[in-house]
This record gives sequence, C-alpha cells and structure tokens, in this order.
Amino acid sequence: MEEALVFDTPMMVSAVILVVTFAGIFTEGVHHIHRTKIAMLGAASMVLFGQFFGFYNPEAAIEAIDWNVVFLLGAMMTIVAIMIPTGGFQAIAYWIAAFSKGRLFLLLVLMGTAVTVISLLLDNVTTVVIFGPLIVLICQALKVNPIPYLLAAALLSDTGGVATLVGDPPNLMIGSAADIDFNTFFLRMGGIVFAAWVVTLLGLKFLFRKNLAVTPDKPVFDSADMITDKKTWFASLAVLGIMVVLFIAHGALHWEAWVVACLGLTVLLALTYKVNPDKYLTEVELSLLMFFVSLFVVIGGVEGSHFLEWIGQFITPLVQHDMLTACLILMWMAAILSAMIDNIPFTAAMIPIIIGMDAQGIPVTPLWWALAIGVGMGGNGTHLGSTANVFIVTLTERLAQQENKPSLRITPGLWFRKGTPVMLLTLVVCSIAMWLFFPFFAHPLPTAEMHNAKMHERAMNAAAHEAPHHM
Repeated sequence: MEEALVFDTPMMVSAVILVVTFAGIFTEGVHHIHRTKIAMLGAASMVLFGQFFGFYNPEAAIEAIDWNVVFLLGAMMTIVAIMIPTGGFQAIAYWIAAFSKGRLFLLLVLMGTAVTVISLLLDNVTTVVIFGPLIVLICQALKVNPIPYLLAAALLSDTGGVATLVGDPPNLMIGSAADIDFNTFFLRMGGIVFAAWVVTLLGLKFLFRKNLAVTPDKPVFDSADMITDKKTWFASLAVLGIMVVLFIAHGALHWEAWVVACLGLTVLLALTYKVNPDKYLTEVELSLLMFFVSLFVVIGGVEGSHFLEWIGQFITPLVQHDMLTACLILMWMAAILSAMIDNIPFTAAMIPIIIGMDAQGIPVTPLWWALAIGVGMGGNGTHLGSTANVFIVTLTERLAQQENKPSLRITPGLWFRKGTPVMLLTLVVCSIAMWLFFPFFAHPLPTAEMHNAKMHERAMNAAAHEAPHHM
C-alpha cells in the first residue's frame, strides 16, 4: 500500500499560485485584465517560486508545454485565415438559405448541420465567427428574428466540436495527454454527440416554436458569384480532404495530429505562393496560443509539486469503488463549472489528476470521455460558457444597437431560458448513454499498452528526479 502524501510547503506555494491565477482568469469580466496576461503572470510566478522552493525550473516548464496542442491550433487557425476571404463559406450559407425556401425549421436544421460539420474540423469559435454575420444577413433578408438561428449556431458548434479530436481545444488537450488518436476519439464520441445534436435541434424547435411558425419573405439567394477566389477555395477543400484522411491514418503513420495540420498548411501555403504569408499569419490568435502555453506551465508546476497527486488520493477511492458513478459525477461537475467559467483551465487541471490515477494502474479510460463530454456540453449552459457563445452574444448586442431594437439582443436571462434547458437535456441524454453503454466507453484505448509504458517511464523518471525531495 502506498504511503499517503503529506501536504508540504511546495504544494502550498503551487496551490496558491494556481488558485490566484485561475481566480484571475475566471473573473476577467470583473477586473477587465485579459486572461492571457493573468496566465503569463501565473506561469512566471510558478517558475520563479518553483525554482526557489526546489520543485520546478525553466527546463521543466518547457517540458510541461504540450506543443502538439499549440502547433495544431496555430496551423488550423492559419488554414481558416486562408479560406475565409475566398467567399466559399458565404456561398454555402446562401445555398442553404435558397434550398430551405422559407421553411424556417428546415433553415435552422440545415444551418445547424453546416455549423456542426465544420466544427468537426475547425474550432467552434472560428465556425461562429464565419457563420454568425451570414445568419444575420439571411434573417434580415427573410425579415425574421435571427436569435433562434444565432443561438443554434453557438449551441451546435459547441456540441459538434465534442465529437472529434480537433473540434474543440479541450479535446486536443485530452487526446494529447491520453494518446487518443483521431479515429478512436470519433468512434467513441460520434454516437453520443449525434444523440445530443438531435436533442438540441428538437429542444430548439420547442423553445422557439413561435419564432419558427411565422411566414417569412421569400427573397432570391444567389450563391453563384459568392466565391471570389475559386482556386484558393477548392485548393483548401482538397487539402482539408487529404488532412481528414491523414487524421484518420495518423495513428498508423505514428504521426502526432499537429504533423498532419502543419503538413496541410505547408501544402496550402505552397498552392497560394503568390500571396505573402504575413497576410494570413496576422490572423492567428497568438494571445490564445500564449494562453495555452502559460496554462501548461502553471499546471506543470502544480504537478511538479505533487499537489494534484495529493488531491488525487482523495478522489481515487471513489473511482476504484464505482467508476460509473465517478464518471457521471465528473461529467456533471465539468459541465456545471464549464457553464460558469472557461472550460480550458478546468480541463488543464483535471488532466494531471487522471494521469496520476492512470500511473497507479487504475483504468481511467471512461474518465477521459466523461471529461470531454462534460466540458463540451457544459459550454452551452450560459452565455459565458464558451468563447463562441460570447461572440454570438456580442454580435446580437451590436445588431440590437444598430437596429435600435433591444429585442434582438441575447441577454443572460434569454440564454438561461433557452440555452440552459438545452444543456441539461444533452447532459441527461449523455448520462443515459454513458450508463447504457458503459462497457463501450470503459473499453481500453488501442494505444493503452504504449500509453501505459510511457506513463510508467514518466513515473520512474519523476521518482528519480524527486527522490531528494521526499527523503
């Protein structure tokens, strides 16, 4: 039986820095200091105090950064920056509007399907940034309230992103930490996300039944000349298609996901060789990437002090006693906290705890899926639950001001009446699916043997490195 860890000074120091940093990130709306600045300050404090107290150093901080996540996000952001100016996404939106022929629920379903499919490969924020303004234009032409469609775009982009390894930043973090490949992630999460997607559409149909029952105008939507740069658009689609194939095969190729993304970006930049790459690289959200880097450094320091391992020893008995109950608790806890605060820091904090249980020989596979479902679906709970939600709310505030119609604004109360019930519905469906098909979710990962060897090696190295600390 392993000896219980004793709470010591390094744990206390790292815990204080962690709590202060996360509190600053979660209360960004109060003090208006950007979360990236707070995360960077937390990372710097963790390195300095960690070196002073002997549990962390700059070399360990560099090793703590998950470059797979950083490079993958950066490459996908650049690919999107190349695709947006071509007009291709606008053409898709206008084609959907023309095909729906004024049938409003069909328009919501088709637009929601487009948003969901795109969210499988591109992050949900990018998806709503593309489709949000287009939805407003289409609804203005139809002379209908855009709120049901904008809310659907936010909810379905969050939901769709849960299904794939590259659809949502928390998925990237989970997949990279647990060595989950693209195929495995989609096969385990695709079915449960599809069920949540159907429930979301049905919930929106009921909640917005009055808005969807009106008779709209029937303007002509012509998407023929919307694509202004067909060469780049179709080249981008071809590259994305090849990337999907490589994502599916990246496990067999022994490539990390970032290799596929960077390879696709390289090919796309070569095909658009006449354009200065600076034009696209300036669109990359460097502040988000820096936020990830800083967060990894902070969590690395906490892990180095063994504080998360100390917390894990209180959770481990429940996991060992009843894994299904532990998964359901984790799912709902992750969802509720993600609805209140940003899901990325919560995911970053939970990953080392689950890895610690894995190192003790506990079969943690279902915990990874519960965490991914919780942080993904929980983002739909409030207007602050995800960055995509914040963008949509901001868009409606601007629209309400321009049109001088306060009713066009998605208020926190409106989101609570329409978005929160959808989140609860999807969580209930996901909980039932987890309960019914628990052996499926608990089945060991295909990479489990290699992953266990890696975790054993990591534990041995950590024990050798920290031996003087525990003497």
